Amino acid sequence: MKKMILTLFAAFSLMFSNAMAADLSVGISAQVMNLETSGTETEGGESNSKSIEHTIPIGSVFAEVTQGRLTVGLDWIPYDMDVSDKTHKRTDTETSVTGTDAQVSTSRTQTAQAEVTNHATLYAELMLGDSPFYAKAGYVSVSLDTLESLGTGSKYGNVDINGTLIGVGVKNEMGNGHVKMELTHTNYDNVSLTSTVARTGVSTNNKVTADLDATAFKISYVF
Repeated sequence: MKKMILTLFAAFSLMFSNAMAADLSVGISAQVMNLETSGTETEGGESNSKSIEHTIPIGSVFAEVTQGRLTVGLDWIPYDMDVSDKTHKRTDTETSVTGTDAQVSTSRTQTAQAEVTNHATLYAELMLGDSPFYAKAGYVSVSLDTLESLGTGSKYGNVDINGTLIGVGVKNEMGNGHVKMELTHTNYDNVSLTSTVARTGVSTNNKVTADLDATAFKISYVF
């Protein structure tokens, strides 16, 4: 999917560069992002759900091409982001073990965390008339890496997910470039992961479903 985003941006850049008065720019940005995540793990017939909210500062780099009122750009966050501000831990206790006649108490410690990597956004900005305000829409591609350590022995793989971004912003000249301030919301695709190993005595592998959304305030400088 990231190859498709790069290909589309290259195509737009070539199209704009062949047109009159098209400008190619690069820039840097800083933003405060609020990640909201809700997820459910189903283990046998038991389900555990949790919602997490995490606010983090983020930097990114971008390149964009502008012709008239329309700008097309590609933004990339060059490092990994934790979905939560801490690793979550839970201890489960079973009072019986398959294949054991006596009642035996068994404790299993479950720890879970995830991180977002390779976050790329292909976006378009349209200036609203002669005002400094613009509307923004984008397509997001990102990898979600699971970092669990489960006492049940279950393991979840990583997954690539996509999302859609919408937002509004304001753009003004500053120095030899211009500065942009914007508010955006990104709705990522729902995630569904099935473990590679089932708990002892349970024939159905564990399953995790999750929903991830992000709201961000961003300031950018375009050179």
